[in-house]
Amino acid sequence: MASQDWFDKDFYKVLGVSKDVTPAELKKAYRKLARKYHPDSNPGNPAAEAKFKEISEAHSVIGDPGQRKEYDAVRAMGGGARFTAPRPGGGQAGGFDDVFGGMFGGGARQQQPGYSYEQGGFDDLLGGMFGRGGGGGFGSPSGGFRGYGGPTRGRDVIASTTVDFITATHGDQITLQTQDGRAIKVKIPAGVADGQKIKLRGQGQHSPDGGESGDIVLTVNVRKHPVFEREGLNLRVAVPVTFVEAALGATIEVPTLGGAPVKLRIAAGTPSGRVLRVKGRGVVTPKGTGDLLAEVQVAVPSHLSKDAEEKLTAFAEALPKENPREDLLAKARD
Repeated sequence: MASQDWFDKDFYKVLGVSKDVTPAELKKAYRKLARKYHPDSNPGNPAAEAKFKEISEAHSVIGDPGQRKEYDAVRAMGGGARFTAPRPGGGQAGGFDDVFGGMFGGGARQQQPGYSYEQGGFDDLLGGMFGRGGGGGFGSPSGGFRGYGGPTRGRDVIASTTVDFITATHGDQITLQTQDGRAIKVKIPAGVADGQKIKLRGQGQHSPDGGESGDIVLTVNVRKHPVFEREGLNLRVAVPVTFVEAALGATIEVPTLGGAPVKLRIAAGTPSGRVLRVKGRGVVTPKGTGDLLAEVQVAVPSHLSKDAEEKLTAFAEALPKENPREDLLAKARD
């Protein structure tokens, strides 16, 4: 805010404390409210966001011994004085707007092909409170937010990248460019799943006052493969076989991801949909190795010659007179 009338705002009431509250009691009350209304705990809730700003503003004043004294004096005088938040470039630490400007729409977003970028959330302000470490906590007056908690931790950066199926399965090292033009190398671990997040510690925004840098939280999107699908550590592939191969049995070749095909024995009478397992040909990770699951799909010819049609008719007449759907129909009637 450019200015705020302290007399019109009861910061003690906002925080739910009495006017003679001790610093320890104030800290406890503020932390409890901050956890309750923190935007990360209330995504998409504008009311909670507004409440979080209100309690943060209140604590920024009465949590500072000097400003609390001035605030109490203004309230006692009946509102004869007004408070103006320091502005950037004025030789003083930034006010409430400076701290929250980036969080509530003050920062611009940029996006590059395959790599999106946006400001981090509220972790830099309450990093210590939510277990992040290094953020503006409530320690000795040595910098940070209004002189409390040490140097401010840099903000986290939310980013995403898209890799191909083989890179995600086998792992690789890729290079990404950040918004500020830095090129960073990222190790994609073998077996990374679509949508999985990778944290790049210390690669986020730099601290404005000498604290530790934030992190980059990178979401990895994986392109679909035209042949293979992931099922945990297993790879699944649909393998077409002819009716004759399925009926009489055969040895066929099955593709593997990034390697030579393997031979697979199809037993006589194999039905469509049966899954055959090739051990150890799935995703290989430090935590384990998956298998290749070959799903048999009996391919039906779309065109038959006159001679083939006559022979197939003779074959059908030679088969036992049975209905393969009889059991299905019976179960449906039950």
